[in-house]
Amino acid sequence: MMHTDIVATGWVARLPRAWLPYLLLARVDRPIGTWLLFLPGLWGILLARTSMNETIRLVTLFAIGSLVMRAAGCVVNDLWDRDIDRMVARTAGRPLASGALRPRHALVFLAVLLLVGLMVLLRLNRLSQALGVASLLLVALYPLAKRVTWWPQLMMGFTFGFGAPLGYVAAGGHLGATWVALYAAAILWDLGFDTIYAHQDREDDALVGVRSTARLFGAHTRPFLAACYVAAVVVLALAGWLAGLGVWFYPALALPAVLLARQVVTLDIDDPAGCLRLFRANREVGLAVGLAILAGWF
Repeated sequence: MMHTDIVATGWVARLPRAWLPYLLLARVDRPIGTWLLFLPGLWGILLARTSMNETIRLVTLFAIGSLVMRAAGCVVNDLWDRDIDRMVARTAGRPLASGALRPRHALVFLAVLLLVGLMVLLRLNRLSQALGVASLLLVALYPLAKRVTWWPQLMMGFTFGFGAPLGYVAAGGHLGATWVALYAAAILWDLGFDTIYAHQDREDDALVGVRSTARLFGAHTRPFLAACYVAAVVVLALAGWLAGLGVWFYPALALPAVLLARQVVTLDIDDPAGCLRLFRANREVGLAVGLAILAGWF
């Protein structure tokens, strides 16, 4: 059976048929990407420790923003990659690769998504707005990384991890060492789990010439993954210290650390479905980090 992560059944299948290609293009059938974009932003908001009402407002805005900007990023990615996607088993059924949508349809959809994203961005402070606009360059360039470097997962880390410093600035209103440490932690975390994700396509990527850290490290992925995750936890601890979190933050970091260690131990790079399960397990990791930051409030 061909491995694919497209889910065209369930609640998505109950919606009007004409919507289905757009929903699949936006990956609403696979909300894990929205979670992984949202969670670093949640860390940043919580780390800045603003008022409860403002925290709730920002978390709501970031949830909406993560949904639409993740969808926008998927549209940009699939526009760049539609020819490559046709040659990779997991992605051949994507709407642009399969011909279910034409590029002009995707561009109109992208414009709508960006308009909603702009409306969210305008609800944030000026510094956040400037950072949000700058992040669009990362969204546009990320799909090209796999063509020019063995480290597209690092570029993905810079892109998906950007929510962490953006959330911190939205809540705190300033840059600083905490901002840098939190962004570094998000990048390292993303680098690790996206390397796991890339192992699903390792063989097809080799055939079409697409580069990745999965191909670069191959059988040596486990020690690389361990290094990424250990460094992410250490830098998270540093970010908490710089932000002045309370003592309960540090023992609470044990939970996400254990969840990450489990991924390293159980990784089987030759099991695409297993790699997808481990990748999806990072939602719980991100939530556990958020709980650890909350514990540091006391």
